[in-house]
Order: sequence, then structure tokens, then C-alpha cells
Amino acid sequence: MPTARALSQCPDLILISDHHSDYGTASHRVMEIIGSYTPLVEQVSIDEAFLDVTDLPDEIEKIASELQARVAAETHLPCSLGGATNKLVAKIATDTGKARNRVGKDYPRAILIVPPGQEEKFLAPLPVSAMWGIGPKTEAVLVGLGIRTLADLAAASPDFLERKFGKYGSDLLRHARGLDDRPVVVESEVKSISQETTFDQDTDSTDYLRLTLRDLSQKVAFRCRKGEVSGRVVRIKVRWSDFSTFTRQVSLPQPTDQDGVIFETAWSLFLENWDHDKKIRLIGVGVSSLTDNTRQLSLFETPTEKEHRLLCALDEIHERYGRQILTSADKLNKKGK
Repeated sequence: MPTARALSQCPDLILISDHHSDYGTASHRVMEIIGSYTPLVEQVSIDEAFLDVTDLPDEIEKIASELQARVAAETHLPCSLGGATNKLVAKIATDTGKARNRVGKDYPRAILIVPPGQEEKFLAPLPVSAMWGIGPKTEAVLVGLGIRTLADLAAASPDFLERKFGKYGSDLLRHARGLDDRPVVVESEVKSISQETTFDQDTDSTDYLRLTLRDLSQKVAFRCRKGEVSGRVVRIKVRWSDFSTFTRQVSLPQPTDQDGVIFETAWSLFLENWDHDKKIRLIGVGVSSLTDNTRQLSLFETPTEKEHRLLCALDEIHERYGRQILTSADKLNKKGK
């Protein structure tokens, strides 16, 4: 049936592309956005992935909200996210959030976070079919045994479950109690580390852009140090208000994981390529050509080694007390104006 005729007969019809490559392109772009937050990403399907944000300084709620907004702004795609202390509960949280937020024909766009220690309580009222890995046949067997909810499953006898399901019975019990120790598995070696942000309003404020680029550079450097890697190439990404985008990069004399080096290089690249007639919608910074931080002890501490030790000490303070406990002088000056 021709598209025009189909729409005339079904005004609410949702049209989708019949080109498989379009879905691959969209998936790649979404995974790029996810990868700008953390290199610890496990893609499990074309439209689903786990990411480990344990070492990121921001709260998980903020990360999820920002990530969802960026995917919508940069790809025009809806997405739902679930957060938890492990993959199993995060997956169920995603599915549950989507089910709870499905209104009419619109996409759910849900965010559901399960706080640490609340895993079993969150799972308890859900039907056994909500458990990742329980299909219709296993569900039918469980219901036949009087086990209808995950609370029922969590309260079942280990011996009873093992008699009915063999070794899988112990897994069912652990999972019903919210226990899952599987790590996020990264399939390939990380080739770059980057951070970017999309502004709520397009801007051409030099001070604001400088502060933003400094903040992004600090986050990139933090992730480098956490991963014990340094980058030889620094690059920037800028998207103008008309959605045109450019990237520029430069190679350093030696690899770095230091905030100041990354920022100063990125800022110089930005100033060299800034079109003052256009406002900026998105800005990002990244490092690539990564190498392991195999630092050798020397008799005399060099300025670079001293800076590295200082930054690592600041990282520990930020992780323990939050990033707002210490801030740069330029941010204080900006607030005072």
C-alpha cells in the first residue's frame, strides 16, 4: 500500500525506515554519546547497553538525566534508563520504568534508579516474568509451584529450587534477592576518552565557554588517571547553532593525563577555529592515542610528576567529599562578579 494512502486511512500510523543501515548509524551515534561518559560500556544489542559509572563524580540520577537529554537533542531518539548497583537490577529497572511510564502512544522516556541496599525490596512485588532470563516456560513452571512474584521466589527454599531447576535454581534465588556480581564487559580496547555537553541555550560567552571547556578537560583528565592512561592527541568538538559540527586535534610532544595541559591545548584549538558570528550549541574535548601510565621512579621529582601526584590527591578528595569541596580560582572569580 502506498505511504500516502496508508496515512490517509491510518492517521496515527508511525512510519519507520526500511533501511537496516539507518538503524546501525543511529545505534553507533547513541553508543558514541554513551562512550563520552565512560569507556566501561557493554553493548548487548543494537539499542541496549550497560555502562559502569561507578568512578564518575556526578550522582547517577544526574548522569541518567543528562544522558537521556543528550540522546534526545543529538539524535532525536527517545531512550529509557535504569540504574542500580548491578546489571541485573539495572536491566529490570529499565523495563519496569518503561512499563510504568507508557502513556498512550508516546514513548516512555523513563528513568528509574534503585538505591543501593533496596534491590530486593524493589524486586519483591514484581511478577517472576520481570526477571531477566525467565521465559514463558520457566514462568509457567514457577507459577505452577505457587511462585508468582519475585518475593515468592526470594523466599523459596534453596534445596527446593535446586531439585526443580538443578544448578539454575541457585541462580534464580540469588537473582530474586537482587544479587548479581557480573561486571560490565568491554569488548574492545578503549581508543579515546572524551566529554562533551549540549547547552540549554546556544551561547557565545567567552567566559562561559572557557569555564565549560576547563570543566570538561578536568573530567577527561580524571578519567585518564582512573584508567591509568595518558593521551598524546587532544581534540575538540564544536557544534554551532545551525547544527554544523567540526572537530580539530593536535598531537602533544608527550602523552598527558593532566587537567592543565589538556585544557590549555583544547582552548588554543578552540580560539584558533572560533567563528564569532555563530553561537555554540555543543562543545567537547577528548584525548586519543592512549598509552599506559608506566611511570618510573626517579631520584629527583620532575614538575610533571609533582603535578600528577597533586592531581591524584585532589581526585581522592573529590571522590570522597564531592567535586564542589574544592574549585578553581576562575570559577570563584566568576561567581563573585
